[in-house]
Amino acid sequence: MFGAASPAPHHSAPGPRVGIRPFRLSDAEEFTARVRESRELHGPWLAPPDTPAKFRRYAGALIEDPTRVGFLVCTRDDDRIAGFVNVNNIVEGAFQNGALGYGAFAHAAGRGLLSEGLDLVLNRAFGRLGLHRLEANIQPGNEASRALVRKAHFRYEGYSPDFLFLAGAWRDHERWALTAPEYRPLTPTREPERCEEREAGDEYQAHDDQEPRGEHEARDDHETRAEHEAHH
Repeated sequence: MFGAASPAPHHSAPGPRVGIRPFRLSDAEEFTARVRESRELHGPWLAPPDTPAKFRRYAGALIEDPTRVGFLVCTRDDDRIAGFVNVNNIVEGAFQNGALGYGAFAHAAGRGLLSEGLDLVLNRAFGRLGLHRLEANIQPGNEASRALVRKAHFRYEGYSPDFLFLAGAWRDHERWALTAPEYRPLTPTREPERCEEREAGDEYQAHDDQEPRGEHEARDDHETRAEHEAHH
């Protein structure tokens, strides 16, 4: 076990079955144990940190880097980590764009929990974070990841050969995207979180694309055998 669950877990945004909250360095033990339990599920698509030292570097970047924000998806009844959704490579100015990275863990797969958590993050990104567009870059064989973004109403935008260097080789990716006006919450009664719009200048500042390594594609949270997740 990973210590007693909090009697009243704090989630920055709660849904019907899961909530989302920021990463904490103290999550290392549970997170890395979930990664090790999920190696078969994640297969060739996802390689999140599986040791405390790797987790500290990974989570530290999400906590400290202003071009990234990471969320753990936790079940509301016991606060167990079911998965994660990160917004990476945030570009402000005239672009207001971020790249998604996500993954579910084996004990939570096939239950729709990642879909619910992704919806909470989309609501946060298009609301409080003030982003206009989110993209998910998915390897062609990652059917579960494709199903996850389709369920969230992402559009297929195109195919990019040799798009990202993963597992020792340049990999082709499909580009899927969603803009704020297209966003439809899974829970129709919930309105997107409001915020003041970010200022859009004539030019935007691009940030280095250094997503937390290995997070890219994950398996999604769909009705496939191990319900996988997606990300970069």
